[in-house]
Amino acid sequence: MFDWLIVGAGFAGSVLAERLATVRGEKVLVIDRRPHIAGNAYDHLDEAGVLMHRYGPHIFHTNSQQVFDYLSRFTSWRPYEHRVLAEVKQPGTGNTMRVPIPINLDTINSLYGLSLTESEVEQWMAERAETVDAIRTSEDVVVSKVGRELYELFFRGYTRKQWALDPSELDKSVTARVPTRTNTDDRYFTDTFQAMPAEGYTKMFERMLAHPNITVRTGVDYAEIRDQVPHRRVIWSGPVDEYFGFRYGKLPYRSLRFEHKTLDQAEYQPVGTVNYPAEEVPYTRISEYKHLTGQQHPKTTITLEYPSGEGDPYYPIPRPENQALYKRYEALADAQTDVWFVGRLATYRYYNMDQIVGQALATFNRIDASLPPEAANDDEMLRRAAAGD
Repeated sequence: MFDWLIVGAGFAGSVLAERLATVRGEKVLVIDRRPHIAGNAYDHLDEAGVLMHRYGPHIFHTNSQQVFDYLSRFTSWRPYEHRVLAEVKQPGTGNTMRVPIPINLDTINSLYGLSLTESEVEQWMAERAETVDAIRTSEDVVVSKVGRELYELFFRGYTRKQWALDPSELDKSVTARVPTRTNTDDRYFTDTFQAMPAEGYTKMFERMLAHPNITVRTGVDYAEIRDQVPHRRVIWSGPVDEYFGFRYGKLPYRSLRFEHKTLDQAEYQPVGTVNYPAEEVPYTRISEYKHLTGQQHPKTTITLEYPSGEGDPYYPIPRPENQALYKRYEALADAQTDVWFVGRLATYRYYNMDQIVGQALATFNRIDASLPPEAANDDEMLRRAAAGD
């Protein structure tokens, strides 16, 4: 008899499994249909011995002391500040060049052959910004800050490839995630804590799940096991529409196809990620993992990312009609008394890793406050399970 059946061994499921086992002393079964733990953050040594991320680069960053301290129980850290270049064509010349993204002072000066100061570039952007009465779409966000030309150079093509929609058709939250700077700060993130697990994400998850009260089974689907393993309650971190048998239809997601390459050279590119916003380039970005991990190796591994409408669900598509459909599933989820829905797919929202950890910790606090700890040997539950009730 398990007190909890947790579906999904990514951040949401693993954090809750660890808290329930450690704090409440309850027995937890964690399952995942993939053949490994760690969800999309899964990393491993490839055939060449290079530590790489199976599902594209995962860079940890957070402003939450609580989240950082919690994860620090299971890993030491390698300080790392992610930097990204975008390969674009220089206005007026058509020459291809790489410049920092998010757009900053160096981006503008390099693209236009200028030598503006911080105060001057702010005025330069203001002169090009378009007046938008109400910021509703991802296009509105960018053109209202930096104007049409930079929007088309950096955002329009990339967004069309990533989402198969024009930015004018997407919620403002998509491009609002990428700031615009007037200084020379070329870090992709500015969070207080920026670091990578020193031995990788998978090692961190292994330690998180290494509790005698936790049983892990990978390569197992919930539909196959839900009626076979006695359990009291469920934590679901998969797609919410899947849990309810797609009763109202499928929630739309964007996926990715990853092309991994190991090269017989020590370095491929100068930074962890290079973006390719041009629509004629079929992939959106190339990432090189040794920048992230600090690994010393004579070879290097890179990943090209090709957006797709098919495959594993990665990105909920932020449009009003999709949110309305999710609300119907959310009402079903809220009516469940013994099932908790946690994580990006279960709540149909794009979360960073640290946000999922924070959500899982907050969910645990609600569970701990509302439910008395289960007795490990509840005779009535055991009797009913044995009777097949």
